[in-house]
Amino acid sequence: MNHDTGPRSDLVGFSIDLTVEEARRRAEVVAALGPDWDPVAVLREEEAARTLLYSGLDEEQQRLHAMLVAAGVLPGEVPGRASSA
Repeated sequence: MNHDTGPRSDLVGFSIDLTVEEARRRAEVVAALGPDWDPVAVLREEEAARTLLYSGLDEEQQRLHAMLVAAGVLPGEVPGRASSA
């Protein structure tokens, strides 16, 4: 039974730089999206869906929405955000 509580001398420290693997992974994701993928169109569609989702709220729903935005639970209008126009 080993009662040694000091540092283990048989362990070897090492580090791994995953930068190259992360770049490769991202390149594979973009390649999988294909040449027809249009990120600007996707962002516009997401903004249109968000606008539709929060349209037509009654007064109480608008108050709750504003409270959730103020609390950081929901995203609000971001200054400098690209317009969907």
